[in-house]
Amino acid sequence: MNARVVVADDQSVVREGIVMLLGLLPGIEVVGSAKDGEEAVALVAELAPDVVLMDLRMPRCDGAEATRRIRRDHPGTEVVVLTTFADDDSLFPALQAGARGYLTKDAGGEEIVRAIQAVLSGEAGLSPSVQRRLLEHVTAQPPPPEASPDPRLPDGLTPREVEVLVLIADGLSNPEIARRLHISQATVKSHINNLFAKAGVRDRAQAVRYAYVRGFARPPGPVFT
Repeated sequence: MNARVVVADDQSVVREGIVMLLGLLPGIEVVGSAKDGEEAVALVAELAPDVVLMDLRMPRCDGAEATRRIRRDHPGTEVVVLTTFADDDSLFPALQAGARGYLTKDAGGEEIVRAIQAVLSGEAGLSPSVQRRLLEHVTAQPPPPEASPDPRLPDGLTPREVEVLVLIADGLSNPEIARRLHISQATVKSHINNLFAKAGVRDRAQAVRYAYVRGFARPPGPVFT
């Protein structure tokens, strides 16, 4: 029985090329194609494919968000990312969103078929370069154990989370925070997610205001509460 596949890519030439390639491969039936994440989610709801081959950087709804929505609402459809990018900021959000496969666009037809077959068998369909990146990430020197929440700090924040909060208030980006604290960007994101949840803030702007109000950073002007 053929695997029913939807292809999602915002570049029409690339999308049509992938569809043409898949049409030549054994065991694959392309049932639809989408030009962005919103269309991919709609096609999954309509067609219930076995697999979506998902690009990441697309307008309206990117591949990671589309993957999250598909896996939440249509768990019978697996997602294999097919993208130009294999950096941490692309790889880890896609896997966390629920993608079971991750290939770069230099993958050949046989590699794509293997990845599709793997995810349909309950395994991971990862390119060798992505497997190496994950292995490096797992075996990297772990960060020092996180300190317990300090009862003197508000909302159960840890000293490290406060450090990250202060640097956010100073206007530093995630890569800059990672370099300043000598930790990985993935660890920075984990700290930010934790402190956002504890402080009850939704974004960096609210986090900055929180830092000002709580006295962790000095605002450039008066803060109105």
